[in-house]
Amino acid sequence: MSLVKVRIGDSIDKALRALKKRLDKEGVMKSVKAHRFYSKPSIKKRAKSKAALKYKKQR
Repeated sequence: MSLVKVRIGDSIDKALRALKKRLDKEGVMKSVKAHRFYSKPSIKKRAKSKAALKYKKQR
């Protein structure tokens, strides 16, 4: 669970930005987006191999 300490006098906007940055760093939002809908194992496998090919072409 991500916690953000808000100091007295700090704005809520600053705290929200810090929370968003922490969630991105931990990968929470990617996980939520990935689990939003069910994807078949064959589609996961195909996407994984496609990403590997893309990575291989970059190198």
